[in-house]
Amino acid sequence: MSVTLRNLVVILGDQLDRQSLVFEDFDLVHDAIWMCEASAESAHVWSGKARIAIFLSAMRHFRDELRERGFKVLYRELDENPYASLDAALADDLAKYQPHKVIAVKPGEWRLTQSLPQVCAQAGIAWVERPDQHFYCDEHDFREWAKGRKEFRLEFFYRWIRKRDNVLMDGDKPVAGKWNFDHDNRGVFDKCGPGFLAGPITFNKNTITQSVIDLVEKTFAHHPGKLEQFDWPLTPEQAEAALDDFIEHRLPLFGRYQDAMWIDEPYLYHSRISAALNLKLISPKKVVSAALAAYENGKAPLAAVEGFVRQIIGWREFVRGMYWLRMPEFLEENALNAHNPLPDFYWTGDTDMTCLKQAIGQTLELGYAHHIHRLMVTGLFAQLLGVSPKAIHQWYLAVYVDAVEWVELPNVLGMSQYADNGKMTSKPYVASGSYIKRMSNYCAGCRYKPDKSVGDDACPFTTLYWDFLMRYEEKFARHPRTALQWKNLARLDSKTRMQISEQAHGLRQLYSSTEVTA
Repeated sequence: MSVTLRNLVVILGDQLDRQSLVFEDFDLVHDAIWMCEASAESAHVWSGKARIAIFLSAMRHFRDELRERGFKVLYRELDENPYASLDAALADDLAKYQPHKVIAVKPGEWRLTQSLPQVCAQAGIAWVERPDQHFYCDEHDFREWAKGRKEFRLEFFYRWIRKRDNVLMDGDKPVAGKWNFDHDNRGVFDKCGPGFLAGPITFNKNTITQSVIDLVEKTFAHHPGKLEQFDWPLTPEQAEAALDDFIEHRLPLFGRYQDAMWIDEPYLYHSRISAALNLKLISPKKVVSAALAAYENGKAPLAAVEGFVRQIIGWREFVRGMYWLRMPEFLEENALNAHNPLPDFYWTGDTDMTCLKQAIGQTLELGYAHHIHRLMVTGLFAQLLGVSPKAIHQWYLAVYVDAVEWVELPNVLGMSQYADNGKMTSKPYVASGSYIKRMSNYCAGCRYKPDKSVGDDACPFTTLYWDFLMRYEEKFARHPRTALQWKNLARLDSKTRMQISEQAHGLRQLYSSTEVTA
């Protein structure tokens, strides 16, 4: 570089935002953008191939766009980067280019907020951090909302942000007089299933994406997952096309069937834009505006639109606020004292439980599963089995294409595993195999019976569910949100309790193998 480098602007793999504040005063002559593909980012958890590929391909598309717009981009490709970590690569380039400052949007992962500024400090170069304006709610606003609260509930946050931003409001009241339509959004398919449902829009692999796929297959051959069906929006234009496709074809029935599951149907009425959102390829405000327009134009019912909007401005913003409010201690919480290893089949899909085989199989095939697969199949089984919260957290962070720690960690440790002792959710989300039978057709061909808790054909979910109730009876039996579940436990006589406990112990022994490791 022939000119003095004034600012080195760091853009991380989940910060591919055209509107980012790092561009605010960028000088095309004296500043440069720094982007880096570091193998350690795929190894600190055993990242699946699809997750690695979506990050690298989206980054390379963004790099090329920036260069076309006249930006200098110092870009380290994985196979040309001698350094495994972001830290080492950044330190080397700081020594090489000697910028006056390093400018960056706050990273989306706590460990990087610690390590990258430290690299700059060691080099004697200022780290200037700018806020991430991608979100509805910044950290300061969330802390103000959270101030004085001992427990943090989505519903109260959701109502606050809807009022503040005037989303689905009629004056100071919610549109149609209801804050949410959960009751209308628990539909299940009849025995005929979802019927004909057009698949989501697809995206052809260009030379950039194909070269990334080839690189990942070569460099991360031993990592979990597959890339044959890799097909995700990788640019802002593709993300907007995916949004338009969802609004037109699936949003109208999204609300009703958002919790439903069906064999060999991974997407159903879901949007497939969560990864694009988390990479910052598309703004949540654009997503919400499109959904609201569909309601206002009579193309989608209020229950569907409200359910979708709640996921974007409610839950997504809420978990981000909780992440930054409670890190780093959040990662270490384990309120239920769960310490069992994660079963091997989470990495292979090799299990005879149909629901888990389906949920994990599509996860490894596509890098995707919708929220009920995650909460009430893979997450539920881990919680009932007593898997270490950190172990199941690392699995989720590794295998899903939309997994960035700020959104994944609170969902897993707070909502799915109740590791935070109810700070985020008022009760543990536990259920027997009967819930899965009600919400899917998985049980019809499974060798296990969801209504049985003991015996060779007893559903492991059901066995472990009753065992969970027994193990935590003292903790939850008088809890106002869980008393009914634990009241049902009183129906079991001592002999049945003992049989369930013994069978559950056997399941824990069976699933304690840890041969498949990172």
